[in-house]
Amino acid sequence: MEIYVDDEAKLTLHGLVQHYIKLKEEEKNRKLNDLLDALDFNQVVIFVKSVSRAAELDKLLVECNFPSICIHSGMSQEESLLFHQHRLKRYKGFKEGHTRILVATDLVGRGIDIERVNIVINYDMPDSADTYLHRVGRAGRFGTKGLAITFVSCSSDVDVLNN
Repeated sequence: MEIYVDDEAKLTLHGLVQHYIKLKEEEKNRKLNDLLDALDFNQVVIFVKSVSRAAELDKLLVECNFPSICIHSGMSQEESLLFHQHRLKRYKGFKEGHTRILVATDLVGRGIDIERVNIVINYDMPDSADTYLHRVGRAGRFGTKGLAITFVSCSSDVDVLNN
C-alpha cells in the first residue's frame, strides 16, 4: 500500500511532524503500547472513531498501566446534564495536567486548545481530510513542536490521506 498526497501544503501545519504507520487492525493495540512506552510526551490525545471504541481503549490503557481518561459524546437524554458535567470535569483535569493521556472521539477534535499536548495519535482514521487536519492540529499549538501519528490499516484510510 502506498500513500500519495497531491498537495503537501494542504497537510502542513507549522511545527507539526506527521507520520503514518501501516499496520493491520489487530496490531493497533500493541503498536500503541509500544509508542506510549517509547515516546517522550507531555500529553497525548488518542482519537478513535466511536464511543464504544473510546471506552474499550481507555480500559485497555489503564489495564496496561497507562493512566488515561476518556471523553466522548455518548449519553442518553436522561444522563445529558450529569454526563456533560462529568465530561467537563475530565476535560479540566486533562487541561490542568492531572492526566497525560486522553482517549477521545471527534468531540475534542475542534476548538480544544491544550498547551501541553505535543502528540496526537489517530488510532482510527477520521472520515475526512478536514477532520484529520482538525485532529492533528491539537498538537504543536502555541508555537510549540508537535507530532501526529496516524495508523493506516485499510484502503479507505489511504483515501482520506489522498483527499
